[in-house]
Parts: sequence; structure tokens; C-alpha cells
Amino acid sequence: MLLTLHSQATTPTRRRTAAALLTSAVSVCLVAASAPAVPLGVGDRLFPNLGNPGYDVASYDLAFTYPGNNSEPLRAVTTIDAWTTADLDRVNLDFAHGTVESVEVDGDPAEFRFAGEDLVITPEDSVSDGNWMRITVRHTSDPVPAKGREGGWVRTADGLAMANQADAAHLVFPCNDHPSDKAMFTFRVTAPDGHTAVANGLPAGVEKSGGSTTRTFRTQHPMATELAQVSIGRSTVLHRAGPHGLPVRDVVPTRHREALEPWLEKTPGQIAWMESKVGRYPFETYGLLVADASTGFELETQTLSLFERELFTEPVYPPWYVESIMVHEVAHQWFGNSVTPRTWSDLWLNEGHATWYEALYAEEQAGKPMRDRMKAAYGASDRWRAAGGPPAAP
Repeated sequence: MLLTLHSQATTPTRRRTAAALLTSAVSVCLVAASAPAVPLGVGDRLFPNLGNPGYDVASYDLAFTYPGNNSEPLRAVTTIDAWTTADLDRVNLDFAHGTVESVEVDGDPAEFRFAGEDLVITPEDSVSDGNWMRITVRHTSDPVPAKGREGGWVRTADGLAMANQADAAHLVFPCNDHPSDKAMFTFRVTAPDGHTAVANGLPAGVEKSGGSTTRTFRTQHPMATELAQVSIGRSTVLHRAGPHGLPVRDVVPTRHREALEPWLEKTPGQIAWMESKVGRYPFETYGLLVADASTGFELETQTLSLFERELFTEPVYPPWYVESIMVHEVAHQWFGNSVTPRTWSDLWLNEGHATWYEALYAEEQAGKPMRDRMKAAYGASDRWRAAGGPPAAP
């Protein structure tokens, strides 16, 4: 607020009025500057503090430097380009498991503090509605799980992978961590020679320097933060063609490559089967990231689904079941990834469709009737509800 005082026409009363207005304006500025930082959210009823109002992220540029040991923090730089949808004196990002070294807004240093699991940024100048802003955060990213928290980085036998669903991307990098704000992603991952880094999207460059290699990947479609994936390890990347020449690349532990190949070669046919049901595959590439880790789940990270190695190498799982799980994750590329829930209460639309095509594939390809599967599910439902609660109260 700027007050202009014209002294040549000022009476004592007007001088007192002007002084009062100036004092009031200064007081308002001081109160605004000293107001406590608070966590915000976009109103999701399951995760009320996730996401942040006032801006729409267009793109993330994530740079990670892996030290060669998956127990040590990675050095990282997160750059966010966003369009403001309100006047912003402060900008909240979700971030909860790393040390922030510095923050810039549009190239200028900005103050920052933490409030709950929000990184609250105060730019030097407020950002008005309807403008682009660029936020650059230099920070660390800790792969050791936070106490009482799961998700984010997954430590594998030879490196790292990501599992961010549902509320864990902000344990890895500062972001607007809600699926209602999808964005383009660029990943720049630097690792010591002997390690292979792969991320969502397609390769966009390789640079070697001083015993390390930086690999860049870019998505060609918007993505929710919970679907981001970075793999770092002593891995082999396998390439094959899918329907319509779709690039299919798999990332596997090098020492398990031979055992995994009979499963991986099934992927192009599974994509073709899904296309016969729901239309053309929606992304630029697909493949499996097979992690040497025990997670208890598989995850549909966009264009590069995460799988536990033991799903394929433990004989306890019958082949028809393994294949149906593979189809479940590829079905998510349509349902959950290309079409994404606006609120987490709609997650059943992701899982309902993926489970349907998982069961239909088992019926058509392995003679496992869906009717029998559904009867077994109903038979187990009381046990599942006792363990996990009713669907409306997860």
C-alpha cells in the first residue's frame, strides 16, 4: 500500500488522519509479515492437508544426486513452474523428509519455514493472480524411512525405487502432492558409474563426468505426483516393441535378468489385450521396474510399473495369478494414470477397473471363472472388513 501526502494543502486534522492511516498500513504489513505459517490443503476429506491452494503446477524439474549408498541422503534440486490462481503472499508446498538449504522464487531468494508437513515460502514480492512463477528448492532427500511413515523412497538390494501412493511423494521432493494437480515431469538423476538410473517417460540425454553419469528423462503427458518413479541400481534395461511399435522397456536387477525374461516378454501381448477392451494405450512407453525389495504391493507408477521381484521368482504364485497381476498394473495406465481421481475418495474407480480387467484376463486366458473369484471375495469380505475397516472408513 502506497500513501501519497500532499503537504501544501494539509491541515493539522488532515495530517493526523494521514498519520493514522500510515500507522495503520504499517501495522497491517507487520501483522501479515509476522502471521504464523500454517499447513494448508485442497479440502480432500481423506488427506485434508495434502495439496495447496492458489496455484496450478505446470511442470516439475527434479534433479537427484545419488551418493552410491542407499542409506545416505541424496542431494536434490526441485524446480516448479506454476500458474497462480490467487494473489499469493506465501506459497505452501508439501515436503516432510529432507533438509531445505535454500529457496528462490523467480530467481530471488525467499524466506521459508516448516508448518506441519508444509514448506511455507514467503517470496520477496507477493505474486499476483494470473501469473507464472518459478520456485527453486535446494534440498536433501532422505531414503531412510521417516519414523512411523511408509512410502517415498524404497531401498532395494542394490539401490532405490519410489512408491509414492497415496501421500508420500512429498517425502521425496517438495510438491503439490495431490492427484488433482497433474503436471509434466523432467528427471535428472546423477549416480556413480556402475549404477543405472531410469525414470518415468522417455530418455532425453546422458552426460558423463568424473566417475558419474547423469541421465535425463521426460514425460510426454501430465502425471500425478503419486505416480512419479525413479529407479537407481545395478540394473539392466531391456527393450522390446509393443503394439504399434510402442517402446517397451523393463528395468531389472542384472543378476535376475535371465529368470525374469519369460515374464517380461508377456507384456506386449497384455497391452494388446487391454487395447482390444478399452482402446489404444495412452502413453509414450511402458515397462516393468522389478525391484529387489519386499514391499507387499505392486504399483502402477506411470509408464514404469513397480513390481516385487519375488512375485516372479517365488514358485508359490501360480503363473495365471502372476499374469493377472501384471494386467492389473497395465490396466491402471488407463484407469488411474491417464484418467486420474480428483479426490482420493474416488480411488475405487482406479482399483475397480483394474481389478475387473485383472479378473477378466484370468477368465479368458487361464480359464479362471470370474464368478468363482467373486464368490471367494464375498466369502472373505467379513475377514477383510475386520482387518481393514469398511470401504467408507479406510
